[in-house]
Formats: sequence, C-alpha cells, structure tokens
Amino acid sequence: MNYVAGGTPENVALAQQVNSRLRADSSYVAARAFLFRALGFGAFACLAGIGVGAAAYGWATLNQFDTAAEKIAAAMQAALADVTLKTKGEVTLTDNVLRLEGLPKAVGTPTPTKAQLGSDAAPASKAAVNTTFTVFKQVPYLDGQIVTGWNFKDNADQPYQQYCYFSRRSNESKGQVEIKIDLAMDGKTLPQPQKSDVNLEILARNCVWHEKG
Repeated sequence: MNYVAGGTPENVALAQQVNSRLRADSSYVAARAFLFRALGFGAFACLAGIGVGAAAYGWATLNQFDTAAEKIAAAMQAALADVTLKTKGEVTLTDNVLRLEGLPKAVGTPTPTKAQLGSDAAPASKAAVNTTFTVFKQVPYLDGQIVTGWNFKDNADQPYQQYCYFSRRSNESKGQVEIKIDLAMDGKTLPQPQKSDVNLEILARNCVWHEKG
C-alpha cells in the first residue's frame, strides 16, 4: 500500500516506513493479547476440570464407604465359612460362683455333668440356691472374637436371655486391656451409635442364636 504525501521523495519514503512499522507493531500487540487470552481460558478450563473431578471423587467415596465395608465383611465371612473352627466350651454358674472351663470332649454339643454343675453345693447358711448357667458360643472375627451367651435357668431347655458382643484384647503400656462392644440382645441388633466407626449390623451377623430361642 502506497501513501502519497507532499514533500521530497525522502519524506515520502520515511512516512511509508513509519506506517509499515506501526502496522507491524499493531499486529504484534494483537497476537500477544490473543495468546494471553488463550492461556487464561486454558488455565480456567483445566482448573474447572480438576475441581469437578475432585468433587465427583469425594461424592463417590462418601457414597461407597458402607458398600465397601459390607463387601469386605462378606468376603471375610465367606473365607471363615471354609475354615474349621475350634471353639472352647464354657459354663458359668452365677448364683453359687462356680466357673467351669474345658468341658469334657463329647460327640455333638458338650453337656456339663452333675458333678460339674455342683447340684449339691450349698452355702453355710443353708439358704436355698437358685442355679443358672450360661453357654457361650465364640466365633473368631478379625483380631478378636464374637461371643454369644445363652442364659439358662435350672432344668430349662430354652434360654431366658441371650446376648452377643465383640471382644478383643490388646497389650498396652499398663498391661493387657480387653475391649468389649455390645452388638445384640435376644436376636435383635442394638441401635447403631451415632459417633462409631463399628457397624453393629455387620458384626451381629456372626452371633449364634439358640435355635428355638
């Protein structure tokens, strides 16, 4: 593009050079502005994508926590189902403070003998004695065990009360400490504590209830 201006040829040539330089500078400024706008838009899109991804991951984690815990518990139960468990029979007589451990080995359900029950035991005062006893069923679970207790009255075939709890022992600086968590009573799971990470419903599936109780 030629510019016609009055004056000497040198002035005309100088004016044309100045105009060319101005157009070049204008194009450079426009290109640089476009580059900055593109970089800003790209950074915004990247940060927005990261934010959406983090929100989606957090939502999925919160909603899948219980499901994952149930899957882990189910897998452990399936593994324990194929393992031969060795349990320890135990009977506790509450009224006359007699505790029996290591019941004699027998086929089927172990039954305490008359001598073990101490039917003839009596206090020095000769007062009447009401005998009750508890049968414990123990199922290994994680690093502890789930214990179900059947409370029987004397000569009764059905327990008058049943309870279930999770128990584990840990070594502390002051000695061995036993942790006990109540799970269920008479076949019904206890209410879930609001501030507890332990799912009582999952653990209570390992309670052993009396067939007719």
